[in-house]
Amino acid sequence: MTTELRTAFANVRTEVGKAVVGQDGAVTGLLIALLAGGHVLLEGVPGVAKTLLVRSLSHALSLDTKRVQFTPDLMPGDVTGSLVYDAKVGEFEFRAGPVFTNIMLADEINRTPPKTQSALLEAMEERQVSVDGESRLLPVPFMVAATQNPVEYEGTYTLPEAQLDRFLLKLVLDLPDRDVEVEVLRRHAAGFSPRDLTAAGVTPVLTAAELAEAQALVARVNTNADVIGYAVDLARATRSSPSVRLGVSPRGSTALLAASKAWAWLTGSDGVTPDHVQAMALPVLRHRIQLRPEAELEGVTSDTILRSIMQHVQVPI
Repeated sequence: MTTELRTAFANVRTEVGKAVVGQDGAVTGLLIALLAGGHVLLEGVPGVAKTLLVRSLSHALSLDTKRVQFTPDLMPGDVTGSLVYDAKVGEFEFRAGPVFTNIMLADEINRTPPKTQSALLEAMEERQVSVDGESRLLPVPFMVAATQNPVEYEGTYTLPEAQLDRFLLKLVLDLPDRDVEVEVLRRHAAGFSPRDLTAAGVTPVLTAAELAEAQALVARVNTNADVIGYAVDLARATRSSPSVRLGVSPRGSTALLAASKAWAWLTGSDGVTPDHVQAMALPVLRHRIQLRPEAELEGVTSDTILRSIMQHVQVPI
């Protein structure tokens, strides 16, 4: 059964590839997040298929998806839901917001003020929302897949540190190379429409029940004491870096281990190795580091610091 599930996940990549060209790493990252029960932040300039990627993935997984376009005037209740007065019965009733879904696509999340961004915090951490003092559980599975434009773009807000820390992965989608862009245009010239995934040939190949079974298998992936210690050492090294104002928290090292287990399972490994931890270090930790202003002025990035740390922290044998 384990082999069949891994094959099904490989088929998901194939189905998504019918709609999205050249984003294999991002597809893998989204699958890892689903397996680990986490959320994903997708960063890239407009037009690199961030939204299409999430829509195609949910279609291939037979999961319910709702999209919210984050704008400066979006209110928290527009996301979580609110109480609405029903004149027929003379009572207030709860009208669920778009967060009540399996995959919530939060499009351009950094174009809305922090108050509305923070409305997602409880949903992301507790898998529930509270309205008028009553907590309401979200569907299972539940994942926030948020897209954002680079913060230097006009009309964007920096996400609060507390919310950034709730994202398991931050995936950076770069502009495609020439061959990939040519293939994108070739598909559009042949009649491809990003609004009609069924016509593009994207078909469901995995169910929510199979996803839950795979998540249970990931949770049982073996991790030895040396690998756990290595993940902790990487996180702790960020806290002592002279270029870092705020290093990775214990939640970050926990997230690194969870993502490494998911990647180990996807690659068919019986246990987590240092290679799995290194492979996940950048997407898991890059958004959990706050740089000092002088380091930013010098062009230092989180990825630069993490690569340096991985070169210097001793790798267990």
